Amino acid sequence: MTPTFTCLIPAHNEADRIAGVVAVALDHPMIGPVIVVDDGSQDDTAAVAQATGAVVLRLWPNRGKSAALAEALARVKTSHVVLLDADLIGLSPLDLSRLLAPVAERRADVSLSLRGNAPALWQWLGVDYITGERVLPMSLIAPILSDIEALPRFGLEVFLNTHIQAAGMSVAIVRWATVSSPSKAHKCGWPAGLRADLGMMRDILRTVSLGTTFTQIDFLRDAARRTGAPTLRQRLMQLKLRH
Repeated sequence: MTPTFTCLIPAHNEADRIAGVVAVALDHPMIGPVIVVDDGSQDDTAAVAQATGAVVLRLWPNRGKSAALAEALARVKTSHVVLLDADLIGLSPLDLSRLLAPVAERRADVSLSLRGNAPALWQWLGVDYITGERVLPMSLIAPILSDIEALPRFGLEVFLNTHIQAAGMSVAIVRWATVSSPSKAHKCGWPAGLRADLGMMRDILRTVSLGTTFTQIDFLRDAARRTGAPTLRQRLMQLKLRH
């Protein structure tokens, strides 16, 4: 069966950035529904997303990323889901094609982005284990939906890693050299940004142990190496997608 894709974009107070992300997803020929999950925003995030053409799921009050995405994931009818953060800068149709291609061409079960402004350590390791940009099979998600809803606010990515690893899935890491996202400090100032970063790390360590994070990184790197580089035919297909 040919993979089909729904795109979910969780958002909280991203009115200034979300339109560009939504537009790229909506215009992509391989993506079906595009759903923005407005998680209790206090700005015009929902209105901007709706005006751009996305279906908007409005939640109130703010539930946190894990619970918000659980609400939207329950509505996905396609074989796969594409998760995109709402604050991406510089995202292009080619970037999205490159993220989709390994899964669409059945070279990998899962694909993860590695943004251009990811921390230097992630660049050196070749994997961002907590990236918010992922292509995943719904066969992985469906059995764990209720668990996702109960996760800490920012425990989703490491929880998914645990299940990707348990299933022994193949992984593609897609470098997005020209795509970035602003830091929390940039968006809400240094004190609030630092508190948000510490809160995210707290949620990660409430979900998995520190040792497990190292195990996940090793697994994702190894799974990506096993997936291998694209063949000549696959490279030509990528060039075709570019044009």
